[in-house]
Amino acid sequence: MISDRVATARMSATAASLTESVIREMTRLAAEHDAINLAQGFPDFPAPEAVKQAAMTAIAEDHNQYPITWGQVSIRRALQRKYRDWYNMEVDPERQICVTCGATEAMIATMIGCLNPGDEVVVFEPFYENYGADAVIAGAVPRYVSLREPDWSFDEAELRQAFGSGRVKAIVINDPNNPTGKVFRRDELSVIAELCQRYGALAITDEIYEHIVYDGASHIPMATMPGMEDRTVTISALSKTYSVTGWRVGWTIAPSDLTDAIRRVHDFLTVGAPAPLQEAGAAALRLPVTYYEQLAADYRERREVMIGVLRDAGLDPIVPAGAYYTMTDVSALNAPDDVTAAHALVRNARVAAVPGSSFYSRPELGQTKLRFSFSKKLDTLREAGRRLSSIRAVA
Repeated sequence: MISDRVATARMSATAASLTESVIREMTRLAAEHDAINLAQGFPDFPAPEAVKQAAMTAIAEDHNQYPITWGQVSIRRALQRKYRDWYNMEVDPERQICVTCGATEAMIATMIGCLNPGDEVVVFEPFYENYGADAVIAGAVPRYVSLREPDWSFDEAELRQAFGSGRVKAIVINDPNNPTGKVFRRDELSVIAELCQRYGALAITDEIYEHIVYDGASHIPMATMPGMEDRTVTISALSKTYSVTGWRVGWTIAPSDLTDAIRRVHDFLTVGAPAPLQEAGAAALRLPVTYYEQLAADYRERREVMIGVLRDAGLDPIVPAGAYYTMTDVSALNAPDDVTAAHALVRNARVAAVPGSSFYSRPELGQTKLRFSFSKKLDTLREAGRRLSSIRAVA
């Protein structure tokens, strides 16, 4: 049996610098304790019937071999139409789109394809845990700028100082944001756009929650901001909008030279996203506007139930403007830190959440917080509330 010491010695320095995803760790613990999984952001309700049927039809029609590496014609043309109709973006489906294995691959392919070792990447924190790891794998250096609660705004001076290092080559913007639910306002995007243009930096935007917004908020793609069309890589995926997180079909939209770089990396990372699911994705992208309206309405109801459940348990959730997570202060549990609180909840209340520290470069910034996902059936959320009601303290 290989010892842990020998196994670690066999790792590259890059691999040794990475840790297990905390989100996936909490999912594993949820399974061990038969807990309700409010840690990982996947729905426990079915995908739209028409989308599932399109996948089955595609398999039956033998779309089962290697796809075109950067995406089947059907989904690239569907993306062209959707971005034109929704955002008035003109996208060349032959030269500006790369279909990837989810937004996760889209992000790492973009960083490897567009950044050089030593380049700095601005990342807003709290952040989705992949971004820092992606930068490290690409040989880049993450430079963190704080989003401040309760509205998760950034300090313009802090952001300008970050860009002022002269080494920033890109900024990652997750909008709507995971884990905070922040939706960036136009004036905030204008500041970011001005800095990108002044310092010659790219905006890499993860917009996977683009259709899940609340209370009159609207999603504004960075690529539509003046001067940003030629310096933005827009990333999204089928996963969240169509409740198919396991399909792993995402995409990038970018200027042709950046797309060429992304496609080269993508080709050697994964060759291509699943062929039949790309065909089904083309069908999903053609769903009517009413589908997206109902999606937002349904998540609004889930958000209200989740906020009520957490408040009834004596916790202090921040109401998100978008996405389907809430960062929640759990000081009332009297736990010494967020990891202890998360493990106690999954073990004693059988409800799983994510320790807040995993979303920060400095763990102490998240030590009183947990992230809860409400991408679940209402009955699931209410049952989580019943379980949480029995936990008033863990220490």
